[in-house]
Amino acid sequence: MATVAFKNLVKAYDKTEVLHGINLEVADGEFVVFVGPSGCGKSTTLRLLAGLEEITSGDILIGGRVVNNLEPKERDIAMVFQNYAIYPHMSVRKNIGFGLRTAKMSKEDKEKRIEEVGAMLSMTELLDRRPAQLSGGQRQRVAIGRAMVRDPAVFLFDEPLSNLDAQLRTQMRLEIKKLHQRVGTTIIFVTHDQVEAMTLADRIVIMRDGHIQQVGTPTEVYRHPANLFVAQFIGAPSMNLIPGKLVAKGIELDGGALVPVTPIGASANITIGIRPNDLTLAEEGEPALLEGQVSVIEPLGSETLIYVDIGQREVVATVQGRILPKLGETVRLNAPQDEIHFFDSDTEIALKV
Repeated sequence: MATVAFKNLVKAYDKTEVLHGINLEVADGEFVVFVGPSGCGKSTTLRLLAGLEEITSGDILIGGRVVNNLEPKERDIAMVFQNYAIYPHMSVRKNIGFGLRTAKMSKEDKEKRIEEVGAMLSMTELLDRRPAQLSGGQRQRVAIGRAMVRDPAVFLFDEPLSNLDAQLRTQMRLEIKKLHQRVGTTIIFVTHDQVEAMTLADRIVIMRDGHIQQVGTPTEVYRHPANLFVAQFIGAPSMNLIPGKLVAKGIELDGGALVPVTPIGASANITIGIRPNDLTLAEEGEPALLEGQVSVIEPLGSETLIYVDIGQREVVATVQGRILPKLGETVRLNAPQDEIHFFDSDTEIALKV
């Protein structure tokens, strides 16, 4: 196991800079997930760490050692790609053992290590099968096994689940989390799927346009987003965002509703954010924050999402129970004041109250 550190990491292609001074420290044994939209720089960061691309400036350290000029094989890392990249003509045993082809180990020790990894991944009975005889999830486990067999200091995963269907993705997320709990190796995982990030990570690194927007635990980035981008990106459905103006008694929203709070350092233009599960139907006789007509109803089993047209925009609210509003019905919505987020509309930075 090992620590990983990025210090002022910059990557440019010709004159186009795609990473703008990344700084981050990953603790020994930590599971860190890089997440963000396509083109944000997360996979580029991983490839620089793996030694697959050259650094423009800055340093990468693994276990306290600067690895900028080391070949990939000298960095003591193992990478699992989006494409399984396993050999169809080889058995599972030989595919897993391929990672040991240059290791200075006896044949008996190599076989023992393959058996150990096979057992760890619940693949003992599959070791003599060919990839064509495996499911998509089993093939991905073979790719993980080939990385594991070397016992690297750091595992790197580059969107390894994106080619799987929804059920297999859920299954493989669980497998990878169990793997980390068993072996405790440092893992850096890249995905564009915020659900994967939230369920897998010890800490999440949220990126946008080559910059880190926020680093924190899943709970921290969900409950205390640093800016509007993080607020919208983390959480499904996305946070409701409603613009307003700062007035003497608080924040007046589009539509005339008043939030009687003045955030610290607030400018004239304020955006409030409310997560759908915090925006619920107001009780009869209770003052309401928002009012509008139901435009879409989306049943999800244990709860139902309703989309409400509040005038110039639409918000999403969560409704519990079996008695639901009807399409076109006017509903009144409320949210606990301590679950309302405040952002400066101009800088997009979160404000405290």
